Amino acid sequence: MQKKSYYIKANRIFNPVRKYGWMATVLIAIGGFWEPKLGLIVLLVMAGLIITSFFSGRYWCGNICFHGSLFDRIILPISKNNKIPSFFKSKPFIIGFFIFFMANFLRKIIAVSKYWGSYDILDKLGSLFSSTYLMVLLVGGALAIFLNPRTWCQFCPMGTMQKLSYSLGKKLGVTKKTEKKITISDKDKCINCGKCSKVCPFQLEPYKEFSDKNQFDNIDCIKCSTCVANCPMKILSLEKEA
Repeated sequence: MQKKSYYIKANRIFNPVRKYGWMATVLIAIGGFWEPKLGLIVLLVMAGLIITSFFSGRYWCGNICFHGSLFDRIILPISKNNKIPSFFKSKPFIIGFFIFFMANFLRKIIAVSKYWGSYDILDKLGSLFSSTYLMVLLVGGALAIFLNPRTWCQFCPMGTMQKLSYSLGKKLGVTKKTEKKITISDKDKCINCGKCSKVCPFQLEPYKEFSDKNQFDNIDCIKCSTCVANCPMKILSLEKEA
């Protein structure tokens, strides 16, 4: 008899971008073979996630990310949805992968730079970004199917960039005025059922970590509102600090 998983495949789609954003992933990753300039869309994505994270942490990951839409909308139903290995969440691995990824990406940018000023530069740049999107689709997709939909997100270089941007925004005092966090209306009403942890895409544990201000301060929270929608006591919400 197969052991029932602790984690629940709950609905994570609460806006049109999350519902249909996966199409952009396929368009950029696959369509780039025929029209390389599609890859240039990634520049807008990078700018968007860095800017939003400065004000709202990893909000992009849980509400806008095209790959996140693919993982949660298309792959979640067929995923094993197992516990994410702690190895992928460890700081040494996250930092090491970020350095490896960025060094390799910079090497490719330098190679493409020789086309600067020519008609081919946009196609070359677009192809570079498109192939990177394809890599994430393949590697992230495989991890999503055989481990957990959000395995890639634990060490995603863009996620690391968001945390760096967020840390800067927090240090400057910007996020205190702009960031919404998972908030519990009354900790005494929490029955410690762990439902928020069971449905969390990142397998975080809000019910164990609420601050004195009744907010969940974990830097990896993607503000997707899955725990809000599934709390049996209906005492969770996404709010700014009071």
